[in-house]
Amino acid sequence: MASGGWRWLRGLWAAGQPMFQGRALLVTNTLGCGVLMAAGDGARQSWEIRSRPSQKFDPRRSVSMFAVGCSMGPFLHYWYLWLDRLLPASGLRGLPNILRKVLVDQLVASPMLGVWYFLGLGSLEGQSLEESCQELRDKFWEFYKFRVTYINGLTLGWDTYLSYLKYRVSTVDRPGTQETPQGPHM
Repeated sequence: MASGGWRWLRGLWAAGQPMFQGRALLVTNTLGCGVLMAAGDGARQSWEIRSRPSQKFDPRRSVSMFAVGCSMGPFLHYWYLWLDRLLPASGLRGLPNILRKVLVDQLVASPMLGVWYFLGLGSLEGQSLEESCQELRDKFWEFYKFRVTYINGLTLGWDTYLSYLKYRVSTVDRPGTQETPQGPHM
C-alpha cells in the first residue's frame, strides 16, 4: 500500500476511535451485532441462491436477522462488561479467570442466546410461540455444538490480532523509523 494509503487508513482508524469509547460503545456493539447477523444471512442467502438459482434474495429475512442481532447487542455489551468485572484477568495469572469466563459464557449466555434467536426470529416471521419452541427443540443442540466451534474459530482471529498488537513495530515509540509501503522500517 502506498504511503498515502497508510495515512488514509490511519485517518480512518482515528476517526472511528470515538465509536469504541464511552456511551458510543453500546451503540457500536448493538449495531455491530445487527450488521453481522444481517451480513451472515446475506452470505448464507448467496450460497443458497447459487445452489438453487430459482431462489431469490429475501431482504425481509436479512432485516429480521438485523433486528434480532440489534436486540442481542445491549445484552451482550453488558454481559461482557459484567463478566470482566466479576472475573478480572490479565497476564498469565489471569488464565484461570479467562477459563471461568469461557465456561460461564458457554453455560449461561450461549443457551440464552439460542432461545432468544429462535424465539425472536420466529416471532418476526409470524410463527406461533409453540412453533418457535418446537423449532428450538429441533435445532438447539446443533446450534449449541456449532457455536462452540465458531467461537474457537473467532478466537484464532482474535489471537492473531493480539499477536500483531503485541509485536508490531511502533513508529511512535521509536524515533528514526519511517513509513514505507510495506510498513514501518528503520
